[in-house]
Amino acid sequence: MKRKLKIPFDTLIGLIGLFLIWQFLYYFIDHPVIPEPIKTIRLFIQLFPILLPHIFSSLLRILTAILISFLIGVPLGIWIGASKWADRLLSPLLYLIYPIPKVAFLPVFMLLYGLGDASKISLIVWIIVFQLILSVRDGITQIDQSYYQVMLMMHASKWQIFIYLLCPAIIPQIISGLRVCIGIAVASLFFAENYATKYGLGYYIMNAWSVIDYSAMFCGILALCLLGFLLFKLIDILERFLAPWNKPTL
Repeated sequence: MKRKLKIPFDTLIGLIGLFLIWQFLYYFIDHPVIPEPIKTIRLFIQLFPILLPHIFSSLLRILTAILISFLIGVPLGIWIGASKWADRLLSPLLYLIYPIPKVAFLPVFMLLYGLGDASKISLIVWIIVFQLILSVRDGITQIDQSYYQVMLMMHASKWQIFIYLLCPAIIPQIISGLRVCIGIAVASLFFAENYATKYGLGYYIMNAWSVIDYSAMFCGILALCLLGFLLFKLIDILERFLAPWNKPTL
């Protein structure tokens, strides 16, 4: 019973902390660009039906990009981690590509895939897939070799080694990688949605800024925070289901 009460209490503490920081900035900066928190929250409730299409559009783009990155990154990470040949061949390539500021490739994806969702999703995939590949690879390489020897002594098949040794090792790494990917994906989405779109929180925020409607702009920022919060909570639930041996984060 105490565990169930802990979830809303922790969330409440975070909301109170955010509100206090916002109130502090409102009083001490004293600039129209930072609207009054209470009035903005009331406006957010009023504008929520208008914000919903933008929230769903952004959520669909992020989830699609994460799913594609998962389908590409996890198998590649397993292959690189399990194969010394693949590690020697591909790891240097990953080290060269990973630090590149990949948002600069948005014009390239627009030329290749048009101005629709495909270019925006492709950009997010291009940004976050390397994080997943490296997370899974590191999970594989950190397994003690003695565990493999024990499995082989028990005449375990390759499938059994994958299920009972590799999966428990890489699932926490995948969860950690997904947490990092969510933050990167939200930031990348905000950038991508500033171009050639009519729906999305990035578009909504920048459109409100362009017409000097700072209260509506902050409503969009609140919606973006809510979207990120829900995605992080979804990852926490996923971790409790897939990796119950890890310390629960909810």
